[in-house]
Amino acid sequence: MTAVTDKYILDGHKPVPCFNLMKFARWFENANRHVAKTKIDDITISTVFLGLNHGFGKGPPLLFETMIFGGRFDEDMWRYSTWDEAEKGHQKAVEKVRANRKEKK
Repeated sequence: MTAVTDKYILDGHKPVPCFNLMKFARWFENANRHVAKTKIDDITISTVFLGLNHGFGKGPPLLFETMIFGGRFDEDMWRYSTWDEAEKGHQKAVEKVRANRKEKK
């Protein structure tokens, strides 16, 4: 039987399953989990490593999240499995906000 966990830590930019709750808690407490953060006027786009699988057993683990705070797209959110996907997703969210700002002008 294969052991399964919903907890992950980062080794560089690579998510690694973590089966020890105390190790996970110590890592999570001090880790820099930010992938990217962009501020456009009063809107913030934030992308972070969650540390917990938000895929709930459906497909690959969803460990990264981009969320928009403020503006028309407030609380829009996307989740990803890898750091690279998260970086690309962050940029798409930034472009979405910028395009909307241009339309308003």
